[in-house]
Amino acid sequence: MTTKTPAPSLTPPRPEPPIDFLAAAKDLLPPGASYDTCVGCGLCASGCPASGLFGMDPRRFINMATLGMNDELARTQWVWACTQCKRCAYVCPMGIDVSLLVGLARSAWPEAEKPRGIVRSCAAQQLDDSTSAMGLRSDDFVEIVEETAEDLRRNDPRFAGITAPIDKKGATFVVNQNSREPAIEPEEMAPLWKIFDYVGADWTYSSKGWAAENFCMFTGDEAAWKEMVETRVNAINELEPEVWVNTECGHSFYTLWAGVEKFGLDAKFEAASLVSYYAQWIREGKLPVNPDWNTSGLKFTVQDPCQLIRKSMGDTTADDLRFVVKSLVGAENFIDMQPSRSANYCCGGGGGFLQAGMAEQRRAYGKRKFDQITATEADYVLTPCHNCHSQIEDIGDHFHGGYRVTHLWTLICLSLGLLGPDERRYLGPELQQVNLPEAP
Repeated sequence: MTTKTPAPSLTPPRPEPPIDFLAAAKDLLPPGASYDTCVGCGLCASGCPASGLFGMDPRRFINMATLGMNDELARTQWVWACTQCKRCAYVCPMGIDVSLLVGLARSAWPEAEKPRGIVRSCAAQQLDDSTSAMGLRSDDFVEIVEETAEDLRRNDPRFAGITAPIDKKGATFVVNQNSREPAIEPEEMAPLWKIFDYVGADWTYSSKGWAAENFCMFTGDEAAWKEMVETRVNAINELEPEVWVNTECGHSFYTLWAGVEKFGLDAKFEAASLVSYYAQWIREGKLPVNPDWNTSGLKFTVQDPCQLIRKSMGDTTADDLRFVVKSLVGAENFIDMQPSRSANYCCGGGGGFLQAGMAEQRRAYGKRKFDQITATEADYVLTPCHNCHSQIEDIGDHFHGGYRVTHLWTLICLSLGLLGPDERRYLGPELQQVNLPEAP
């Protein structure tokens, strides 16, 4: 008779000593607020897509904290299903941020009992000064960038002089790059380089701390989070830029800038969103995009990444995002999700959930986002976030959605007639031939 090996548990032993969640919860209260005055409105729970997973929701988490149920809160698996998106704090009349308690609970879990995917991603970041969560070393990154740029120069005479600078001191912009592109889809780096080339941006990568993701924050390991942020801040400071931007994604933006504040680091540069620069360049006429390519009236919606909008830049950047999208596809072809901007629901890809190995729960969380998208009847979802991109693709496949997900840089280059034939992996067949450059 074969004995079936039980699946590994995500329930750690009781931490010693237990965390005092009530004391921590009291520290979260704004001046003059009290849990005794909570009206039990339930806005936090009703607006949280993780509500109900593992029998928990934000309101119950707070109630258990006030009752001193420390052991139960230190062991609930729900802390890995909460994406720490901060929507609970956004809608709470008292501004109570349950995500901070969740981070505290994550820190109490023994390392061996934390979701392995998140832990592996953090460990990979510490292998090399690249800080890449996919373990891509700095030397390999430099080689891939150089080879990809050479391929672009050779294959498209319009970009015979294009460069992707590395470690250029005194450039206006230092740009971080998500590891996914150089590791598995290097051709996806080229559209962004083309945009920089088109507007005449003075930019560079850093060979150190170049990666645009940080899963150490999501493990609850503050020492590792600080190490990643310090490596990146020091590398950027060394190049003396005016501005640091991330490649569309908001994940690294939040983890770096929140880390700078939390750990008191000296960042000698401005942090900005590439999305807002897209909007600025369009307004200035440097990116003369238009929707003329959208002859069949394809419909588009946009996902507001929690890390970029609600947790970092706010509705000013959300408005810039919509300006860019409407300029690209036509205002009449844009359908917004409801709710949107800072009130938007998290898709379920953030907080390490995408790497946590809890696919059933993650997809259940994502069903609310799927319903939001399908209500728009959009053909495409645009999102400036890699975790959102992967999660929204996955729930679309799982729930049999009829939409595709793509980057902003793809449509910008498509509109300008700059998108190469090998840079269209996220476009459907109806767009594969649109504004295709002639073969050299």
